[in-house]
Amino acid sequence: QVQLVESGGGLVQAGGSLRVSCAASGSIFSINAMGWYRQAPGKQRELVATITNGGVTNYADSVKGRFTISRDGAKNTVYLEMNSLKPEDTAVYYCNVRLRTFAIGPFVDYWGQGTQVTVSS
Repeated sequence: QVQLVESGGGLVQAGGSLRVSCAASGSIFSINAMGWYRQAPGKQRELVATITNGGVTNYADSVKGRFTISRDGAKNTVYLEMNSLKPEDTAVYYCNVRLRTFAIGPFVDYWGQGTQVTVSS
């Protein structure tokens, strides 16, 4: 069993900052990548940022220069620092972790429960 626990969402005014985190625990053999996705009301879930085991990052164009993804490998935790927030960043943010639970197993995607981020204008 693998558990992902997210924290850090909330309400902030436009221009403000928030940090969300996601800790993975349980039967984890190795992690390939971690990331954040978001889903606004009436819209599809979209990629926000990802980071590989080697530290390579990828960002959606809409958040480049404002958001920073990082990870703590020892804690199996991924962070998303969000600055200069805009009302259009309002969404439920979901943590994603691609991992395998045993040495020769496939990499499988696990999802957090989601944390609400609301940016007021």
